[in-house]
Amino acid sequence: MAKDKSIYVCNECGASSPKWLGKCPGCGVWNTLIESVADTGGGKNRFQSLARSQPVATLSEIEASDVERTPTGIGELDRVLGGGIVEGGVVLIGGDPGIGKSTLLLQALDALARSMKTLYVSGEESGAQVALRSRRLGLDGSQVRVLAEIQLERILATLEAEAPAVCVIDSIQTLYSEQLSSAPGSVAQVRECAAHLTRTAKATGTTVILVGHVTKDGQLAGPRVLEHIVDTVLYFEGDTHSSFRLVRAIKNRFGAVNEIGVFAMTERGLKGVANPSAIFLSTHGEPVPGACVLVTLEGTRPLLVEVQALVDSGGPSPRRLSVGLERDRLAMLLAVLHRHAGIATFDQDVFVNAVGGVRISEPAADLAVMLAIQGSLRAKALPRGFFAFGEVGLAGEVRPAPRGQERLKEAAKLGFSVAVVPQANAPKKPIEGLTIHAVERVEQAIEIVRSL
Repeated sequence: MAKDKSIYVCNECGASSPKWLGKCPGCGVWNTLIESVADTGGGKNRFQSLARSQPVATLSEIEASDVERTPTGIGELDRVLGGGIVEGGVVLIGGDPGIGKSTLLLQALDALARSMKTLYVSGEESGAQVALRSRRLGLDGSQVRVLAEIQLERILATLEAEAPAVCVIDSIQTLYSEQLSSAPGSVAQVRECAAHLTRTAKATGTTVILVGHVTKDGQLAGPRVLEHIVDTVLYFEGDTHSSFRLVRAIKNRFGAVNEIGVFAMTERGLKGVANPSAIFLSTHGEPVPGACVLVTLEGTRPLLVEVQALVDSGGPSPRRLSVGLERDRLAMLLAVLHRHAGIATFDQDVFVNAVGGVRISEPAADLAVMLAIQGSLRAKALPRGFFAFGEVGLAGEVRPAPRGQERLKEAAKLGFSVAVVPQANAPKKPIEGLTIHAVERVEQAIEIVRSL
């Protein structure tokens, strides 16, 4: 019996090579070629029936209307999706094992099943296991249709027969197509199955939600092509030891990217958190040195996060460590503090942490980090109800942060009373209950804080 011919396919770009190479010839990334069986099928291309020809049209003459959204019944998930699911949309959701992907989608399907037809395709669990999870979540009498299957052709036949409005595939790495002889989870199988399901979603109007595995680096497993095919990519973030989970939109053709939804894991599944700022603020009885509250933006939502700094005497080579913030940016801020505000930390260990496990990537956190560092160095606490935000440049200037008015209003709503903000973010009309100190340079901010 003839041996199947092997080819090596890049996990990142999908390029193929007849032999193994350390470096991909297509994208130049190292150690991404994975062995798979070459496709020897001839005759008509299997995608031909899915590709419908369309006449050429002028862009201005094409009728376009806003996409209709259907709420999932889970407010935080709707926020991340941009308002709800879209007819014919394809959503890819990834995350660590056991973080709550299947739980959240089963809850969403149960809510949607009250108004439309839904289908849950499980390739990892039997129907009895899915039913057991639904009982555990308190979803008694659920009308969700369940199919335990991993063969793509049977799933497509079921989709045609059932014609659901929403279908969840859990997970895309377990599916295989008869057209290919490689194992489920291989680059070729994942790409083939995702492409077929996407074309089916676009042709029939069924919303398809794909669950994806992640690698040890936290990236979605499988070819990078997978993220380009789908309309929306969501990532589950959070520590499995914590009860809180973040769902972040990395790509969204129908809404804002970097939008987050905050969930709490309970005995009855995932529940949306109405006021996520409460998670990221420490509950100190009295103000403590080295803590400063920052108003950061996650997508369209202002969040209040506490930034903590600890400055301690170090040795000849002091450490700079940051959790939730960029370490290189911390080193830059310490240099600016020394040069423009006269605060030297060259012989001190500096540790900075964002409370609650949140990751802050925007530069508007600079001012709050600096004020926390100087507070810890002087062992002086900032007053109760104090917050700050603003980007700091290398020349010592304080630059404005985007959507400053929304940040100020959110902080005032939560009872904060004193703020140090960039001059350009100072409101024209005073905000009730809020004393605002507008600054243009770092040294001004430090002087104001010392006077408080």
